[in-house]
Amino acid sequence: MTRTTPPRPVDVAALFPELLDHSRPATRLHPRPGTPSIEDSSIGGQLLWPAAEPWPHCDGPHHYQTRMLAPATVRQHRAMLDEVWRRTPPGEGTNLTDHERATLLDFSYSEPFELAQQPVAMIPVVQVYRRDTPGFLGPADSDLMQVLWCPLVHDWLDYCPRLVIKWRRLADTGEVLVCPPEPSVVADSFLPDQCVLHPEQVAEFDDDGLPEELRARIESWERESGYDYFGDLSIAPGWKIGGFGRWNLSGPRPMVCDCGADLSVLMGVDGSEWDADSGSWRPVEDASRDDEPRARPRPDEPTGITIGRGYTLWVYYCPRSYDHPHQTAMQ
Repeated sequence: MTRTTPPRPVDVAALFPELLDHSRPATRLHPRPGTPSIEDSSIGGQLLWPAAEPWPHCDGPHHYQTRMLAPATVRQHRAMLDEVWRRTPPGEGTNLTDHERATLLDFSYSEPFELAQQPVAMIPVVQVYRRDTPGFLGPADSDLMQVLWCPLVHDWLDYCPRLVIKWRRLADTGEVLVCPPEPSVVADSFLPDQCVLHPEQVAEFDDDGLPEELRARIESWERESGYDYFGDLSIAPGWKIGGFGRWNLSGPRPMVCDCGADLSVLMGVDGSEWDADSGSWRPVEDASRDDEPRARPRPDEPTGITIGRGYTLWVYYCPRSYDHPHQTAMQ
């Protein structure tokens, strides 16, 4: 099923033509729960991984986790909560069976921290095929982008996940790995649910990088019109490829490669696909339902991922070479 972003509430580029010089395309990935195969673009699905290539592991160091669970435990708990919400009528409180109460772990439970001291198998996060994705970013001869991360917190990366990014040519894949390794423990907020993707390209306008004179005029127009440039007109929320990043937590800071080039946004990872209050970026196919807030996963939170306290993980790449190291920022 396609996903279509509604037209913006106002054509801001017609009001401020200078914004066209501060515009970029972005591809909203629109993840939704599903059962993707290795041939599909996906979040949290199995990767088209060459059997002859070692699976990446993270040696840490890992920040102390207040709670670590086995991946199977996280999936079991999520499936159980799905069932509880499905059978609970709107307006009523949840009622767990004795079996569910006995199975669900107390929030204070954690697997032994020592399990995080050994190498941790990275987990699949994103797989994007060029054929599926308008605005695909990657080397000119690549067909596929794959992103994996360590599912534990790293304080030395400003509490961002540690990422591995792979660019592949399908002709070079050979025999495919059938049973990739899984980590013994994860932070549950870093374990994505399996989702299929519905890529859609949209136009974005910069927010933090605007000239001061233009920004002042936009802010004056906001006060008069009641529109919200930042929230509704500039940068799309949710999982996406390309476009602009937001700096709403720390304020903008330079993202520069070791080669001296300014970095560009490769990907945004966001637990929420749209603002639940305004719904401006909500696809038209995801029409509101009275019982929607009770569903898990909610349409606006399909992946089960939470970055920090509800932030976005921005992944930046060097436009001079995809071989140069990427950088991340949590905002």
